[in-house]
Amino acid sequence: MSWLLIIALIFFTIIAVLRLDLAVMLIIILLPTYLLRFQLLSIPSTFLETIILIGFSVWFIKATNLNFKAWFKNRIKRQPYPFHLEIILILAAAFFGATIAHFSLPALGILKAYFFEPILLFILILNILPTSKGRQKILIALMIGASLTALLAIFQQITGSFIFNPFWAQPEARRVVSWFGYPNAVGLFLGPMILIMSGWLIATWKSKPQNIFLLTSIALTIIASLLAIYFAKSEGAIIAVAVTGLICLFLINRLSRAIVVISLIILGVSIFLSAPLQNTIKEKVLLQNLSGEIRKQQWRETWQTFKGPKIILGNGLSNYQQAVKPFHQEGIFFNRDKIENFHSILYGSAELRAKYWQPVEIYLYPHNIFLNFWTELGLLGVLVFSWLIIKFLIISFRLFKNEKNFIALGLFGAMLTILIHGLVDVPYFKNDLSALFFIILALLGSLMIENKIKFKKIITNT
Repeated sequence: MSWLLIIALIFFTIIAVLRLDLAVMLIIILLPTYLLRFQLLSIPSTFLETIILIGFSVWFIKATNLNFKAWFKNRIKRQPYPFHLEIILILAAAFFGATIAHFSLPALGILKAYFFEPILLFILILNILPTSKGRQKILIALMIGASLTALLAIFQQITGSFIFNPFWAQPEARRVVSWFGYPNAVGLFLGPMILIMSGWLIATWKSKPQNIFLLTSIALTIIASLLAIYFAKSEGAIIAVAVTGLICLFLINRLSRAIVVISLIILGVSIFLSAPLQNTIKEKVLLQNLSGEIRKQQWRETWQTFKGPKIILGNGLSNYQQAVKPFHQEGIFFNRDKIENFHSILYGSAELRAKYWQPVEIYLYPHNIFLNFWTELGLLGVLVFSWLIIKFLIISFRLFKNEKNFIALGLFGAMLTILIHGLVDVPYFKNDLSALFFIILALLGSLMIENKIKFKKIITNT
């Protein structure tokens, strides 16, 4: 580990000891620092993982005063954390996934980085920043993190700098990557942020319309994030944000519903009158383009791994590539539907075979949120995560409908964006994305706690 990283960790520890709320905000701002990797006591780790562990350790020592027996006794008497049962089951499924993988080092690394530490962050947020003021700090931290990520992406689009893939750096084929190694990571990270920021923008405009600086900052973050996703050419994120945005807009009031209906009518007429547009939409929806064909091949191969007990057990944490290898097809022929008698022509022409053959690597995950969890955590994992997402959407929708809470609507939109984008990508199995998932969970959890307290006060006073 370099001296610079050691100094940064010491500085963070000092901040955590003096101001835990600022330490939690820093963790949220620094989600992309999982890219800083090193060995800690011979254990592979990242800067993000380490600061989560430091923050949690400082809070736990302060909360318990090292009198663990008394603290656990008091903890049992307090109300349980929101989503506590689902989180326990997820952790159990993840541990079981590590067991299936024979506790290999990669499996233990995923268990630690994608499940254990994000859950620690969830606990930390609900204990340090549980109130409306705490949520404001979390949202500010998310805004700063999103702004920095988006601004770097925009800078890359303008200059071509810091895009280390030569093909993506070319002006005619440019795709920005921001801090990350590939363009879709920009959409996966910023897509949910856009919906959270949009809900916060409306909530702030309704409660504090005089706070021009904050309103402007949120609005600029949304615009910069949208531009970053566009420049990354992350089609999954663009579609997910657009569909979710329309759904959320439809839910707000009669005027917004009218706007959505009129927009959809205009879009429908445009599609009906334009044959090229019809073909483009058909290609995207039916996954007939190259990326779509690759994903469909991935899904077919993934299903082949679920044989015998693996349909229940899954393939184990970090075991997907090894499990799919016997079923993997080294490449696919694409654009078959555009050529009549494709197979008969193809097999008679070496030139056509070379032109329409696309080699396909074995990816880390099958690029579908349900298959991702199924292969890693087994049937229990995919069922628990599906229930958690459904429960989250129901609660956030009810909070918006009953309380007109636009933060809840933003969280509803963020989770829906993760779900829609996750149909064709990997929106969880990455350090920053798993942490972001549990941050979103903690934000709704704090709203749930606040509304329970509010409801109890109403009952007491009547």
